[in-house]
Amino acid sequence: MERHPSGQLGGQLTAHRHDEGHTVAGWAGFAVATAGAIVTGLGICGWRPGIWLGICALATAALATWGLHLAGWGKPPGPRPSDLRGRDRAARDGHADCLGCRLAGRRGVPIRPESAPEPTATPAQAPSSADL
Repeated sequence: MERHPSGQLGGQLTAHRHDEGHTVAGWAGFAVATAGAIVTGLGICGWRPGIWLGICALATAALATWGLHLAGWGKPPGPRPSDLRGRDRAARDGHADCLGCRLAGRRGVPIRPESAPEPTATPAQAPSSADL
């Protein structure tokens, strides 16, 4: 088990280095979607309005999660360092490579590694088919 660089994280040891999405947007969407799935299941078992109410709740879960993500209560795609908690103030411009932000018209700055470009092989250096 690893310790956070500061030694501890919130008084607890952490076994991983990244937060995989424990956000307000994620938990709110999960809660509404769970309720929608339960109501849809009740509809399938015999309470007919439950099917439509559950489907509406599932759509609401998706829209609520997306709205909270755009408001800064979500996270950009991929793992983020665990020391980043709370509201993401950079979400107004959009997250790079984020489908939800692109659907809202936010582009964000693409993530590019800050390294030298890889050299391209010239025909003399390229492996021949005999080498493969």
